[in-house]
Amino acid sequence: MARQGVGRLSHSVCLVLTCLSLALHLILALFCLSVLQTSCVIPPPSSCSSSLSFPGTVPHGKQGRSHSLSSQSSSHKLPVSRMNGDFTKMAAHIDHNVEASFNIVNEKEKDKKLIQTKMATKVSQWISSRSKLEALFSHPLYNLPRKHLLEDDWLLKLKPKNKGGDSEEEDEEEDSDKSSEDSEWQSDSEEDGYDRANWTRSADTHPAWLRYHLGISRWELYDRNDPSVAEVTQQMATQRILSAVQKSGGTQLKLIMSFPNYGQALLKPMRQERDAETDFNLFYFSDFERHNAEIAAFHLDRVLGFCRIPPVVGRLINITREIRAITTDHKLSRTFFTSPVGNLCFHGQCEYYCSTENPVCGRPQVLEVSLASMLPDLSLAPRRSWRSPWRRSYSRTKLAPWEKNPDYCDTVKQTPPYNQGTRLVDLIDMVILDFLMSNMDRHHYETFEKFGNDTFLLHLDNGRAFGRHSVDEPSILVPLRQCCRIRRSTLMRLRLLSLPGFRLSDVMRESLSQDPLESVAPLLSVQHLSVLDRRLKTILKAVHTCLEHHDDVIHDDLQGYDVNLYRH
Repeated sequence: MARQGVGRLSHSVCLVLTCLSLALHLILALFCLSVLQTSCVIPPPSSCSSSLSFPGTVPHGKQGRSHSLSSQSSSHKLPVSRMNGDFTKMAAHIDHNVEASFNIVNEKEKDKKLIQTKMATKVSQWISSRSKLEALFSHPLYNLPRKHLLEDDWLLKLKPKNKGGDSEEEDEEEDSDKSSEDSEWQSDSEEDGYDRANWTRSADTHPAWLRYHLGISRWELYDRNDPSVAEVTQQMATQRILSAVQKSGGTQLKLIMSFPNYGQALLKPMRQERDAETDFNLFYFSDFERHNAEIAAFHLDRVLGFCRIPPVVGRLINITREIRAITTDHKLSRTFFTSPVGNLCFHGQCEYYCSTENPVCGRPQVLEVSLASMLPDLSLAPRRSWRSPWRRSYSRTKLAPWEKNPDYCDTVKQTPPYNQGTRLVDLIDMVILDFLMSNMDRHHYETFEKFGNDTFLLHLDNGRAFGRHSVDEPSILVPLRQCCRIRRSTLMRLRLLSLPGFRLSDVMRESLSQDPLESVAPLLSVQHLSVLDRRLKTILKAVHTCLEHHDDVIHDDLQGYDVNLYRH
C-alpha cells in the first residue's frame, strides 16, 4: 500500500511538472512572437526632417539658433542607401533571438523559412507604406555635407553686447539688461493687439519668423530641417490678422498682413478657379496671378532641394473681419462693394486688373489666399535686382535677342557675373524650376547685396506659374539648351525624381497635402501633377543631348565627395 501511495504521488508530481513545463513553454513562445513583431517596427524619421507643420499637427518644440540646430538634426537622419543594410542586420538579429528563445535544436527547415518569410513580409509592408516624401528627404542627395559657414556668411546677426560703456546712460542700460535677463528689445505694451515681446539673445525668446530670418545664409534661404520654417507656416495659417494694407508697386493686387508676433506676410488672393487653364489667345503677361501657384511653387522648390522660395501657406480668410474692418489703407477701403449676387468684393489700386471689371470676390465673404513670409526689411538686408539675360521682350511683335541668336549663351558666358562662380548654374536651376511649372514671367531675379555675386538666387514672384497643363513651353528651357551647363547635384536629384519610388508627381501630391487649403480642394489638379513627370523627362532629354555634343556640361559641385554614395 505504501508503495502504491508513493507511486500515485510521484505520478501526480510528474503531471504537475509537465503542466508547468508546457505553460512555461507557451508563455515563452508568446513572448518570442511579441519580440518578433515589435522588432520589425522601425520608428519613422523626425517630422521636422521632411514635413511641414500645419494646423492640426503637433508643433515643433522650441529650439536654439536655427543654423546650429539644423546641422545637428541632419546628422541623425538615416539615408535610404543605408536602409537595406540596416534591414539585413535587423533580420539577422531577430532570427538569432528567435532561435535562442525557442531553443530549437532540431528545428525543421520549413519552420525556419516560415519565420523568416513572415519577418520579411513585415519589413516589406513597412517599406511600401512609408512616405515617398520622407524617403526622398532621407536620401543622401538631400543630406549633402553642408559648407562650413563663417561669420560673414550669415545674412543677419545679433549686435554684440557693448561691454565697455562710455557713459552713465550706457551703464544704466547695461544694468537694465542684466535685470531683464540680457533682454535686447521689449515692447512697451500690447498696443493694437500685438504680443508683449521680451526678446533676448536667447533664440527661445524669438518669434519663429525672426529665427527663420537669422537662419538665412550665403548658400540657402532656409535649411529644410529648421523647425522654425514649419512654425512660420503654421502661424501664418492660424494667427489672428491685425492689419491689412495694400503693397505698393506691381501689376496686380497684393496685401501685406501683420500678425500679433510682429511677423508679416504677403497675401495674394484667389482670382480664378484652380483648374482653369490660361487662355491660349492671351500673351504671357496678360494672365491673372494664381494664389495656388505661389503655394505649389514653394513646395516644388523644396522638393527639388533648392530652398530658395520663402515659406508660403494657404488660408481661408473672412474679407469683412480680416481685411475691411482692420485696414488703415484708405485707398483700399474705398474699393469694397457688394456684387449683384451678394458676394463681398474689392479691387484695390494697381497698374492692371484693379477695377470693378476685375474684382476679388468672396463666397460670400470667405476668400482663399496664399500667404508668403516676408523677407528681412530692406533697411536690414538690401537686395539687388538683376535683369535676366533671357528676359522676354514683353512685346506683341518684337523678339528678344536670345530668340534670334542660337549662340546667345556664348555672349552671356563672357559677361559678369556669369563668367565666373556659380551664377550661370544658379540661373539654370531657376530655369528648371520655371519649366516644370510653366512660368514664363521671370524677367528679373534678386540676390542679397551683402553676399555679392557669390550667393544663391531668390526665386520670388511665381504667381503666373501652373497656368497650362495641356502644352509645355519649350522656350523656357532655352537657357539650358543654349548653355549646356547644369549642377551635378541638380542633375542627380532630377534623375532620382524620375524613378518610380520617388516620382515627382507623387512626392508633390504628398507635399501639397500638408497645406490647409488642400482640405478644400486639391491645390494642383491631376493634370498639373502628371505634367510634372512629362516635363521632367524633357529636361533629362535636353541634358542627355548636351552630354552627347559637349564635354563641359556638368558643374561638379560634389567634387571631393564619394559620388557613388549619392547614386540611386
